[in-house]
This record gives sequence, C-alpha cells and structure tokens, in this order.
Amino acid sequence: MSTKSKKDLRIRRHFRVRNKVKGTAARPRMAVYRSNKRIEVQFIDDDARLTLAGVSINGKNAEAAKELGVKAAEAAKGKGIESVVFDRGGFSFGNNLKTLADSAREAGLKF
Repeated sequence: MSTKSKKDLRIRRHFRVRNKVKGTAARPRMAVYRSNKRIEVQFIDDDARLTLAGVSINGKNAEAAKELGVKAAEAAKGKGIESVVFDRGGFSFGNNLKTLADSAREAGLKF
C-alpha cells in the first residue's frame, strides 16, 4: 500500500471540484491557488479556454487574503465580470480562502 503526499491528495480534491465547477463567458471561474509565499486568483472562461484576468499578492495571512479579494473584484469589474463561480483549487475553505471570498463579495462580486 502506497501513501499519498499532501500534494497528491490536494490534486485529487482539485480534480473532484473541477468536475463540478465550470466557467463560462457570462460567469467565469474564479480559480484560487495558494503557494508557500503567495496567493493567486485567476478568472477563467473554460468554454473559450481563456484567462480573462489574474491577480496575485505576496503573503499568506488573512490581511493579504482580504487585500487580494478586493484587488480581484476590482480586476474583474474592470473586465466587465459581475458574477463568478468559486474554485478553491483543492485547498480547504479555511481562514484565508474564506476571508478572500468574503472580501470579494463585499467588493461587489456575486458567487
């Protein structure tokens, strides 16, 4: 029996989420990626296979996540995006992702 690493388990969760979540031109997918140093957000139209906008910020704490949520909402509104589908990327919807999502909602994005 082989053991799976944390990365392998996250990728499996990500594929499970991606089977259910799909972005369109009217409602793109807000994909979140978290690394050791930064958090990144992209707005993706899966039908046309295009990235419409992307924003990232250094830092992984709650303040950085809140600031990124506001920046992401501004970038989306600049591209004419009002409503999105949230894709957590296999990461747990814990403190930082919840803060990011809440601040994006407060800035005017609809999930």
